[in-house]
Amino acid sequence: MSEIIITRAALADRDFIRSVSERTWPSTYGHIISQAQIDFMMNWMYSDESLATQMNTGCEFYIASIKKEDGKLDAVGFCSVSPEEGAHKLNKLYVLPPAQGTGAGKALLNKSIKVAKAAGSTSLFLQVNKLNTAYTFYLKKGFIKESEFKFDIGNGFFMDDYVMRLHF
Repeated sequence: MSEIIITRAALADRDFIRSVSERTWPSTYGHIISQAQIDFMMNWMYSDESLATQMNTGCEFYIASIKKEDGKLDAVGFCSVSPEEGAHKLNKLYVLPPAQGTGAGKALLNKSIKVAKAAGSTSLFLQVNKLNTAYTFYLKKGFIKESEFKFDIGNGFFMDDYVMRLHF
């Protein structure tokens, strides 16, 4: 198994974060939501301004890289986590399709748990689209489905999600 290295992202990493999103969202959400909603959400969450605001208001981003045989790092995914509602929230976790199954997603999730625990939180929660196959990934990692919620995100679009939580 390849060695996965997790590093804290900085403002300079916004292009990489946006690129991962642009390359994962079509396969993840293309069969679930419209292209118009994908475009709206990408701009809402991944514009330079939005990412800067997130990074400057308590949201920590981390990048997963696979260490290659020559020692170079190949960045393959990211996550973001922030304190919220007396716990921590896993806001985003995406791994490029060719790197899925390498352990990068698990490493990013473990980093999020470590960040939450270090801050004194007793749980990590997230929202996942009801039709996203990641739901099964989170169940396998010990998350429980707490509720279902339809979030109005504007422009007539909604996020139809499960809210899941991992207690520790």
